[in-house]
Amino acid sequence: MIGEVSLYGIYFPPLLLLAPLAFGLSRLCSRVLARAGFYRHVWHPALFDFSLFVMVLGSLVYLDPTGFSV
Repeated sequence: MIGEVSLYGIYFPPLLLLAPLAFGLSRLCSRVLARAGFYRHVWHPALFDFSLFVMVLGSLVYLDPTGFSV
């Protein structure tokens, strides 16, 4: 069952709380990949970064320990 997370009486959807974490993790992965020279082989870096964010967010939703994911 999908639920909400209550912070000081304000209810937030779990995806809203996982998105900033996913953004930070995807930026960290992007910087590591850029340092390793991976982006020389990428056709469209912005599209790759967006897909990396979506994959990290999907992984966080799937592995959500609070049980709020579908």
